[in-house]
Amino acid sequence: MSAPHSLVNSPADWWRHAVIYQVYPRSFADGNGDGIGDLPGIIHRLPDIADLGIDAIWLSPFYTSPQKDAGYDVANYCDVDPVFGTLADAEKLIDTAHDLGLRIIVDIVPNHSSDQHEWFQEALASEPGSPQRARYMFREGKGDSGELPPNNWESVFGGPAWTRVIESDGTPGQWYLHLFDSSQPDFNWENPEVWEMFRGVLRFWLDRGVDGFRVDVAHGLIKEQGLPDNDYAKEAPLGNRGPFWDQDGVHEVYRDWHKVLEGYGPDRMMCAEAWVLPLEKMAWYVRDDEMHQAFNFGYLATAWDATDLRNVINESLSAFGGVGGPSTWVLSNHDVVRHASRMGLDYQSEGQPTGIGPLSPNKPDAGLGLARARAASALMLALPGSAYLYQGEELGLPEVIDIPDEMRQDPTFFRTSGERYGRDGCRVPIPWESDTPAFGFNDTGKTWLPQPDTFSSLARSHQVGVATSTLELYRSVIELRSKHALGTGSLEWLPGYPDSVVAFVNNGVAIIANAGDGDVALPEGDILVSSGELSDNLLGPDTTAWVKLPS
Repeated sequence: MSAPHSLVNSPADWWRHAVIYQVYPRSFADGNGDGIGDLPGIIHRLPDIADLGIDAIWLSPFYTSPQKDAGYDVANYCDVDPVFGTLADAEKLIDTAHDLGLRIIVDIVPNHSSDQHEWFQEALASEPGSPQRARYMFREGKGDSGELPPNNWESVFGGPAWTRVIESDGTPGQWYLHLFDSSQPDFNWENPEVWEMFRGVLRFWLDRGVDGFRVDVAHGLIKEQGLPDNDYAKEAPLGNRGPFWDQDGVHEVYRDWHKVLEGYGPDRMMCAEAWVLPLEKMAWYVRDDEMHQAFNFGYLATAWDATDLRNVINESLSAFGGVGGPSTWVLSNHDVVRHASRMGLDYQSEGQPTGIGPLSPNKPDAGLGLARARAASALMLALPGSAYLYQGEELGLPEVIDIPDEMRQDPTFFRTSGERYGRDGCRVPIPWESDTPAFGFNDTGKTWLPQPDTFSSLARSHQVGVATSTLELYRSVIELRSKHALGTGSLEWLPGYPDSVVAFVNNGVAIIANAGDGDVALPEGDILVSSGELSDNLLGPDTTAWVKLPS
């Protein structure tokens, strides 16, 4: 499929400075009223998102799936789950996005499949040692009769990372690895069949016009030889958590994929979801023959503290610039507490929580969280490089806390017996209209997760045209970012400000972010935008301003 006219003249390296908007299909817009978002719903609402001034959208999985993990348990990588629509709907969505001048990035989940995938069903029906089982990580158990798992690995969702199967003769048999839910068996990336299958998946979607891929669990595909016990402490830094993360062999996979994408032209891209620290190691994923972007989770995990922010910005620009790649900034996604709530928490006691619920000891301060979130977003979108937004953050949506236990869906909640609330709170269907059923998510009022009443005042219709709204702030900073070419600019720290302030110049625009308690004087120049009210050219606490400096 050739590039549509509206994208023909866009630069091949568009991804270096793009603003990309994440669409979580289950929660974006519901076209048939069944309570679950779908592709027709996305198509209907896409012009509103294009109106933000973004460059591309990233779609979380919409593939055939039993939906045990909201679609990240894929049963067929080359078809659309009926809950989301049809393959024809996916093709129409790609074409509609291109007509609007938007690129399309789709999720790909290569670490594991669903246990309903044809390959895994064949593996269960086959004998130990068979070619069918060799596509996954089957192993004999330990103990006198194999009753113990092969090693001590634990699932990311809680509990053991191994499940024992019942063989065809009715006896307990081998164990299979699942770093996530037991319904998500890990592929064996030592097997050439797995490599070839995923080359085919990439080509299938590239042939339909997608512009890139977000690669789920990009750091997890290769496991250490021999599958030794995990002796790393749970509190060890990211990227140093045992024999199943960030093994050197993963880079060979992405060099191979890079060649597949090159066959479709210079403008196709990949983005790594790789929870790896230090950032110098994360940057290895964006060497010039591998990925094009990697989510900067080090930045996402940084508190609203000026010293910490300066440090992570310096480290990021150095690490990613050192391999010729862009820094890819992000503050929220479908796996973390929304930053409008996260930044209203007591970081000293809460850190980066795995969900907030009714019994969580530390609740966010909504007003403080939103002020800091607006300031943090205005800061992030002024940094050179690319940036990702998560649906609803442009509305200032908070984490939804009061979801009844019986309505929760995240496997984390169930595998930890409710000890960790998980990710449902950031996945609640977003509000479009203040006074309609399901706040415009659909016209029936059904939603797969309950929406809070506070969504009425945060709905898009309530914010359009309101100069002080979060929606208009996002629209303004994205427009100004493009106008002043901040994504392709460079950062120079601005001296003369206290340690509680992040201050720099990018392409003639001064960005001042006040993370302290007192007011700060702004430099002379034209004030382009501010995340909060200004008084007598003074920037108050938890506020960011952009100032065009005199030539």
